[in-house]
Amino acid sequence: MTIKLDPWGYVDISDYDKLLEQFGIQSTSIILDKLPLKHYYFTRRIVFGHRDMDKWLEAYSRGDRVAVLTGFMPSGHTHLGHLMVIEELKFLQKMNVFIKIAIADAEAYIVRRLERTDTINYGLEYITHALAWGLDLDKTFFYFQTNNNTDYYRLIQLFSRKVTLSELEAIYGEISPGKIIAAFTQVSDILHLQLDCYGGYKYVLVPVGADQDPHIRLARDIADRFEQELGFKRPASMYHKFITGLDGNKMSSSRPDYAIFLLDDLDIVKKKIFNALTGGRATAEEQRRLGGEPSKCSIYQLYMYFIDNDSEIIEVYNDCINGKVLCGVCKKRIVDKIIDILKEHQKRYYEIRESDLLKKIVEIPNF
Repeated sequence: MTIKLDPWGYVDISDYDKLLEQFGIQSTSIILDKLPLKHYYFTRRIVFGHRDMDKWLEAYSRGDRVAVLTGFMPSGHTHLGHLMVIEELKFLQKMNVFIKIAIADAEAYIVRRLERTDTINYGLEYITHALAWGLDLDKTFFYFQTNNNTDYYRLIQLFSRKVTLSELEAIYGEISPGKIIAAFTQVSDILHLQLDCYGGYKYVLVPVGADQDPHIRLARDIADRFEQELGFKRPASMYHKFITGLDGNKMSSSRPDYAIFLLDDLDIVKKKIFNALTGGRATAEEQRRLGGEPSKCSIYQLYMYFIDNDSEIIEVYNDCINGKVLCGVCKKRIVDKIIDILKEHQKRYYEIRESDLLKKIVEIPNF
């Protein structure tokens, strides 16, 4: 079965190895020994694939100018799935690299058809969560797509000359004028850091979810076509798996009952986790006899994505498959940990929101 990647729609990926094969994405297993620092996202294959990240790491090792660019579409409140990207940025920032984060408010307005005030408010929420999670303000730059400089917008116009409609349809499928503008804006996000006026970072890494690969492929094609004219190099990318929603499907802002939002009341978080789908058997007797199925369990994913202790993960896995614990016990263990994480995070979040920090670090669109 062919996998269709849609950066603006629902994507359900169950076989990430097939994704590597179908789209020519490389496995991160080949770059593990090149990482100057380690993170469990890589060793657990949560970050499972990349394009040219090995070349980006080689440039980093040589002391060349390297940077990281990613973005968030402000179309809803921030949940645990979004937090994965922020955690990746926090890890990369420990390598002392410059990080730039786009708030894709133009895309949210065009594709999601949100009101401008909503895209701005959600965007500020994302920025606050990123800072509360620990991104270093001195090494991070935030911007809204609708509030950038002339050189950035000029790229969107220039790019349209060297791409045909049939190429866009081959990458994205059915596409509208609004989505075409959104796609070229995404490419401008990815490539503009290579311009001298934006720092001249010729080696740019883009951490994203697998559904955003169409934007990466378009950006790499356009970089090739403008290499002589504008000096662009192909951007590198790294891809993470989606965290499962509490019903076993992709976690999404549009399905609030099955997502854990970072600002959820902690009693609501507890209720959501205790109601979550697990990989347990139909009865306690079957669970003890046959063991559970962690690969089908949304609770086990919470351990995998947010508990960094490998020994604890192994213990949880073995207890499950050997039927030593029932799902209720496992839920009780993780709910306390997630609540502790969110309690501390929410405290930092509200401290930042109550200050005037955001007005100092990002230009907020005025309409």
